[in-house]
Amino acid sequence: MRHLILLLLAITLLVSPVISRAEMTLLMAEEDGCMWCARWDTEISEIYPKTPEGHAAPLQRIDIHAAMPEGIALERPLYYTPTFVLLDNGQEVGRIEGYPGEDFFWGLLGVLLRDAGVPIETSG
Repeated sequence: MRHLILLLLAITLLVSPVISRAEMTLLMAEEDGCMWCARWDTEISEIYPKTPEGHAAPLQRIDIHAAMPEGIALERPLYYTPTFVLLDNGQEVGRIEGYPGEDFFWGLLGVLLRDAGVPIETSG
């Protein structure tokens, strides 16, 4: 019985941080022919998953004209491509409309993450 209790305690300690941690995602709304989306792909997409920002908020791409994936709640509709929406457990907590270039992108994303309470050392 004691071993079972210790096992359950160990499992609880391992699982608890995962359950209580917010699930951050960076949603990228794009469309075919978007030159700014292509520029973001050239300048950022390859390195994004390797950065602290990419670890804190993994990228999820959607077509701006497609139905919104289930479980995502935006504060307002998406009109421009690219639009980057920071989601906390599927709820919008901030957005960047358009792609302002590599230097400004990292700074703006850093502000969104900071305002969402994500303590990371930013890449930009």
